[in-house]
Amino acid sequence: MRSLCCVVKSLTKRALAIALFGFSLPHALIAQEAGNRPFAPLELRFNEAIDMVQIPSGSFTMGSDKNNDEKPPHTVYIRSFLMGRTEVTQKQWLEVMGSNPSSFSACGLECPVENVSWDEVQQFISKLNQKTGQKYRLPSEAEWEYAARAGTNTEWSFGNDESKLGNYAWYSAYSGSKTQAVGQKVPNAFGLYDMHGNVWEWTQDCWHGSYSGAPTDGSAWATGCAGNFRVLRGGSWINFPANLRSAVRGRSYPDNRIYFYGFRLARTP
Repeated sequence: MRSLCCVVKSLTKRALAIALFGFSLPHALIAQEAGNRPFAPLELRFNEAIDMVQIPSGSFTMGSDKNNDEKPPHTVYIRSFLMGRTEVTQKQWLEVMGSNPSSFSACGLECPVENVSWDEVQQFISKLNQKTGQKYRLPSEAEWEYAARAGTNTEWSFGNDESKLGNYAWYSAYSGSKTQAVGQKVPNAFGLYDMHGNVWEWTQDCWHGSYSGAPTDGSAWATGCAGNFRVLRGGSWINFPANLRSAVRGRSYPDNRIYFYGFRLARTP
């Protein structure tokens, strides 16, 4: 990873992101069921539903021994929270922001919004909260991995058998080199769709090169950002299976907009 950083140091932010996410990242994170029931869809004032799943409280081992930025594996305690059943769609973004920034707009309004920066996502959340009176936010990185794993400690949310990944994820072998409508694949045990693949998902956290000193209470690690990067999770339509692992981590500048960057919402109940 260090040698890659040296090679791409002089590239533009966009080129850096493509280099990191398109070819070198091997990250993601996943989960299993605990008998929880889906939270009822919230009807917004503009008649668009945000379907949230209630994620139960619990603890899990975050990270892995595969890559230095996934070390050390450590126990994290999570309080119950709400997580978007799917990635935020182009339709939802359009309803709130009044325009559609997606590179794959021809994919349709039920496809995930992409080509959005972390900064723009914060603007979206602020406007959404004003419209709904709710307190939506990005999930912390720990919440994201806990929700993605859904109780598992395997490579992906369904186990270690890569041949099954196509049932759960849109990635390089199945995506047709583009995003796909949300909610078509098999969900994980918490009822969450596309936690592997489709688009990389922004989290609230700053980037740190390891988990040394990371919070253990599930909160976002928002201080001491390395290089001002923010964390993305889950892999995308452009990536190979290793990049969709539950423990895989990505990073990018908060003002970077790429055609495989998207997000899903979280909320504290």
